Amino acid sequence: MRRILIADDEPHVIRVLQVSLERAGFEVDSVADGEKALASIMSEPPDALITDIQMPRMSGEALCRKLNEDYPEREYPIFVMTSRPELEHREWSRAIPDLVFLEKPISMRNLVSQLTKRLGAPS
Repeated sequence: MRRILIADDEPHVIRVLQVSLERAGFEVDSVADGEKALASIMSEPPDALITDIQMPRMSGEALCRKLNEDYPEREYPIFVMTSRPELEHREWSRAIPDLVFLEKPISMRNLVSQLTKRLGAPS
């Protein structure tokens, strides 16, 4: 089963994502900040990472930069959730391969479709 890691400090966002992704057939783990996401990834890399940008301890941006720096051969996609559409809030991502921005509110249909295209159908 394909494992998705969600990093977000808002429990209701995690719950909505988790229910929808599990219903679509994915296994879902979640953490509340970037530091915990990094620890989880170091322990067991996910098949995809979904992260918010604004989180305590380590932001989604810092997490993505750290992953790019420490794991340049990473094989899983990163989906970054943001409510900030301005280009200057996304420029940092240009150096990070296989990173997709998702505008809040997230379309679950679009997210599941993108995950399925990149990872294949959940087993």
